[in-house]
Parts: sequence; C-alpha cells; structure tokens
Amino acid sequence: MQAVVLEEFQEPLEVQEVDRPEPEPHGVVAKVEGCGVCRSDWHCWQGDWDWFGYRPDPPHILGHEPTGTVVDVGDEVENIEEGQEIAIPFNFACGKCSLCRNGRENICENHIGLGFMNEAPGAFAEEVHIPNGDINAVPLPDGIDAETAAGCGCRFMTSYHGMAHQGDVGNGEDVVVHGCGGIGLSAVHIANALGANVIGVDLMDEKLARAEDLGAVATVNASEVDDPAAEVRDITNGGADVSVDALGIETTCRNAVDSLGKGGRHVQIGLTTSDEQGEIPLPTDEFVAKEIEFVGSLGLQPSRYSEMLDMIETGKLDPTALVEDTIDIHQVPEELEAMTEFNTVGIPVCNDFSS
Repeated sequence: MQAVVLEEFQEPLEVQEVDRPEPEPHGVVAKVEGCGVCRSDWHCWQGDWDWFGYRPDPPHILGHEPTGTVVDVGDEVENIEEGQEIAIPFNFACGKCSLCRNGRENICENHIGLGFMNEAPGAFAEEVHIPNGDINAVPLPDGIDAETAAGCGCRFMTSYHGMAHQGDVGNGEDVVVHGCGGIGLSAVHIANALGANVIGVDLMDEKLARAEDLGAVATVNASEVDDPAAEVRDITNGGADVSVDALGIETTCRNAVDSLGKGGRHVQIGLTTSDEQGEIPLPTDEFVAKEIEFVGSLGLQPSRYSEMLDMIETGKLDPTALVEDTIDIHQVPEELEAMTEFNTVGIPVCNDFSS
C-alpha cells in the first residue's frame, strides 16, 4: 500500500510502497477514508518533541487524524466489526490502567500517540492499525459518515475537550483564542456552539476572517497592535473568562494568560517548539493574586466522543466547516512544507490514498 514515510528528520518526505498492517489479537485495521494534515505532523517531521516522547525512529509513517472503515479484526476484539465506519483518536489507550478505568483514557498510563511513536505507524496510508480496538475505535452514528467525520481529528476533538471539559466554557463567557490555525479555529467554532463570546487573535487577516465566519464576535491582529492582550482586556471590559493558546510558542502562551481577568481559566492546547522545548516562563504571582487557573488539554477520551458526535449529528457543530481543502496522498508532503511558513488556513484533509 502507499504511505507517506519519514526517512530522515527535516528532509523531503516520500510516498512509498509499504506492507499492509495485520491486526494484533486486540487490534483492528481500518481503511483510511480521510486524514487531516496537521501542524503536529510538521513538528514530528522536524524532529521536535523528543522531550515529550513524540519522536519516532525513522523510517516511520506519519499521520494522526484519520477516520476509516474497519477491514480486519483481531481475534480478541469483541465490539468492533468489519464494515463499521469509525473515528480514530490519536491518543491510543490501553483500557486497563487506573486512568482508563476512571474515564481519563486520553492520558492513559500506557499512552501511545498515533503517528508519533514507534508503536503506532501513522495514517497517511491506505490502511492503519488501531491497537486495543474495543477502546480506540469509535463507531460513528448512522447520521455521520467517515467522510463527514474526517474533519474531527486531533485538532477538532482536542479543541472540543479543551473547551467543553478542561475550559468548562459556559453561556455568555468571554473566550479568547490565541492562534487561529486548525486548533484555534476549531476552538472558536466549538466555544461559539457552547454559547461563548469568542475573540480570535492571530497575525493573518485571512485566518481572522475565518474565525469571524466560525462565530468570533471580535478579532485582534496581533501584528498591528502593541499589546494584543491589552486589546482583549479592553474588548472584554477587564479580561476574558477563558483563554486558549492554540499554537504553543512563548508569545501566544503569555499573551493568552495576560488576556485573562481575575478568576480566569487558561487552557493550554498547543505544544511548544524546539525553541521552548517544553518550558515557558509565566507570571506565577499573577496566578496567585488573580486566582487564575492553568490547565492542559490532550486529545479526547474515546468514552466521551459521543458528546461531540451528538453535537455534530444535530448540526450544532460542523467539522466540515473547518476543512479548507481536500488533497491526495502525493500532496501531503507539499502541504506539510507549507506549514513551515504558516501558510495554511483551516484543516486540509487527505481523502485519496490510491492515486
């Protein structure tokens, strides 16, 4: 089968012929119907995130935002059948540890990151293997097909968890999203659906226009003002209730925190780059004086996918609104290259793997 293979960090990616996966006894194999092309794939290609454990040994297949149709099932799988259309979280869980048993599968003690770790070759491929299929393969309801669900991969489902659970966004709250790439635009759309007043902050007018299309009530072009956090505080009459850093660089994280009012909540979704290597200085005393909360957000528990899928099925959320373009597998390297200069808007999805 064809797959996008990382042969060497930062060197051109190649589409190669590789062996099709075989299901482990507890696993399933899915034909990939769509796979989003994400900046996280770019980080993996660059060789970032060794401090986070997300640095596979080449050669390695990239891709972590798939939906698919089950084509093969391991002998020990009980609840997943051939022919089912499924969503596939990138945060593979074991289903047996204390975190999994208590509804926190997204941070499983035996976490495996699809496309980011040796144990889980990725989904820029015709087929992908899913370990512990009863936990990690999420059947789609009849009203949502795999093509529609292709936009609710890592960026969308992570933003859902960040807004609905970690940020606990409620009606009428002011939410500011710093960085309007795929994660940020997803967060804008989801926070708006949850009833928040959303402000988008970015450097590109095109991305800010998309944020407005997706429900932002105001936007700030950070390249045109001296202090974007002060602009947000002015818009919100004292500071936002919830802030999101959807990019993961020192500037956006600090601006997001500085956008908050007293008692505010910051949600960190973006992972850092090789410049920060996981460490960003923050105003600790401000956290104390203003009783600010700082929480992280990783993926979405498979057991809680139904909440997001229900909102998609009823039309309150629409992941297809985030899909900027559909491409074939041979265009994936080019799409990732464009992310070096942040030249993508929304979510590109690869939906043709046999060209």
